[in-house]
Amino acid sequence: MDVRRGIPRTDALLADPRFAEAVDRLGTALVKQAIIAAQERARRGEIPPEDVPGAVSATLPPRATTLRPVLNATGALLHTNLGRAPLSAAARDALATASGCTDVEYDLKTGKRAMRGRGILSALRAACPTAEAVLVVNNNAAALVLAATALASGRDIIISRGEMVEIGDGFRIPDLLVATGARLREVGTTNRTTVDDYVSAVGKETGFILKVHPSNFQVLGFTREASIRELSRIEVPGPDGHRKVPVVVDIGSGLLTPEPLLPDEPDAATALADGAALITASGDKLLGGPQAGLLLGHADLVTSLRRHPLARALRVDKLTLAALEATLIGPPTPTAQALHEPVQRLRERAGSLAAELTRHGVDARAVDCHAVIGGGGAPGVTLPSAAVSLAAPWAVPLRTGAQAIVGRIE
Repeated sequence: MDVRRGIPRTDALLADPRFAEAVDRLGTALVKQAIIAAQERARRGEIPPEDVPGAVSATLPPRATTLRPVLNATGALLHTNLGRAPLSAAARDALATASGCTDVEYDLKTGKRAMRGRGILSALRAACPTAEAVLVVNNNAAALVLAATALASGRDIIISRGEMVEIGDGFRIPDLLVATGARLREVGTTNRTTVDDYVSAVGKETGFILKVHPSNFQVLGFTREASIRELSRIEVPGPDGHRKVPVVVDIGSGLLTPEPLLPDEPDAATALADGAALITASGDKLLGGPQAGLLLGHADLVTSLRRHPLARALRVDKLTLAALEATLIGPPTPTAQALHEPVQRLRERAGSLAAELTRHGVDARAVDCHAVIGGGGAPGVTLPSAAVSLAAPWAVPLRTGAQAIVGRIE
């Protein structure tokens, strides 16, 4: 008799109580895919027919996504390729709450429509009181696109040549701005731009002056840049007298208030106090939340952005609103905890782990090292840290194991 006749049928396996939980968790399609793969192995003689159910169980994925959880051991607190900021427990709980039906645009007391994301807007205002109004979009690039479209489409944006930066994956700030219909007026040089350079470029066609934090590189030596305070005083003549030219500042990394450990990293509160009219920032960097773009500043400018048709296309969903609100009002984020972790505690943890690995026959040593912020934040800044040093051949097994661990090779 052909042993292949003993291979369980697909419908019988799908009806098997052993796989009912998997069908509920993963869906019929994924379970059926695992069943067909196991049946094919049996037809090729790789496993006996009676082992098909076991092979199905062994190959079923733990969740209905190809994304895998990763332990970030690279020494970069915010690793772009690993999703930047890990969310806090409070933010993850908020995601679960928002995954069903919620009152995201509904007032339970009145039974009428309510402002979308009112909780996060209130939390953002509380976290950065110098902002008259705030708005959330889906990332910092979107925030900059919305500002350029609403405030400078068909008009001029004045920007220093030293701040026409390229961000991840080849995306360039000047290309992004030109795509909105704005005209770029480049001033100064790569290493030196003075306030007079801006003054000579502004005019009736100026939409705003843009300052971009060079978040992933440094220019050292013979340098000069105009401060926000200097730029905020620039005026141009208008039909009703002189008007101040709005200064839009892209701070990038998402700090809302100063961080003593990163004194050179710009923050929204300080920039607004210095005279910036509008701030754009990221939610998934040093703020430690989900991917989002933050706009904070003068009420009239933020209102014009909120009412622009493009704002609808760039708005965030209920999951992001929930996670970002929990990030702001909840306990310290994993990013903040990692940034402030005492180096001695890191050394103790590295020593304990190295000793445990040594007991299992692995050549492991605890060593001092340096970490970086990563994710386009605090370029050139290194933080004293500790690591477990292993031989390079461990890199691939660690990445591909049951718990993926991504380190770095030196």
